[in-house]
Amino acid sequence: MTYLKHSLLAAAIMLAATMTSLHQAHAQPCEQESFEEAKYVICTLEPGKADLRLFWKNADGAPYRAFSSLAEAVRAEGRTLTFAVNAGMYRADFSPMGLYVENGRELQPANMTEAESSAGQVPNFYKKPNGVFFLGEASAGILPTDEFLKRRLKARFATQSGPMLVIANKLNPILIVGSTDRTRRSGVGTCERGAVRFAISEDGVNFHDFARLFRDHLKCPDALFLDGGRGVGLYNPAMGRNDWSWHGGYGPIFGLVE
Repeated sequence: MTYLKHSLLAAAIMLAATMTSLHQAHAQPCEQESFEEAKYVICTLEPGKADLRLFWKNADGAPYRAFSSLAEAVRAEGRTLTFAVNAGMYRADFSPMGLYVENGRELQPANMTEAESSAGQVPNFYKKPNGVFFLGEASAGILPTDEFLKRRLKARFATQSGPMLVIANKLNPILIVGSTDRTRRSGVGTCERGAVRFAISEDGVNFHDFARLFRDHLKCPDALFLDGGRGVGLYNPAMGRNDWSWHGGYGPIFGLVE
């Protein structure tokens, strides 16, 4: 009888461990949150544990453009794309606007152009400072582009975008309190305990409020704007999301592979 009890206990422990492992393996990175009456989807990843990558072109050398196209390519390798988001601004041919590093190879150089304003407006990518999100083997970081280049950091993946939202726990001083420039926005932050957090707004927000989301709500001392308006998009089958860019597709894409 004692042997039977021990066997049942051991089986129960093994079942609990298996269920816990399955739960962790299929834990969803994204959830809906609100901050100051605006709604967001927040996706949290740990670089040392999550296989986060950057994607741009398929095996034929053509931009993926659609999240579903990337998901099919990942599936063909026996893996699953569980999350994806636009990884920064891109040109009409879907090439990255600035620095782009994939699997340790620089496929696009840093863009240090000083853009002139058009009708008093400087395009978002060129608002100072812009920055670089980069991934190493087990950690991630965000730095102003000048600082990233000065340090000559080696990265497995990197993408340049702009403007910076939060720099060393301070809001970018160019951001305007109460700005009426409100639209959907996406961004990424490097946060407490090394977590990477992506935010995709479901409502129109201005840059200042978006930056405060990262610093004050998500606890990210550094954060970078990725894109806004019609370029904002999310792929997350668990939420039923497979967004499409009304620019005709996406350029560089962040993807979580399992």
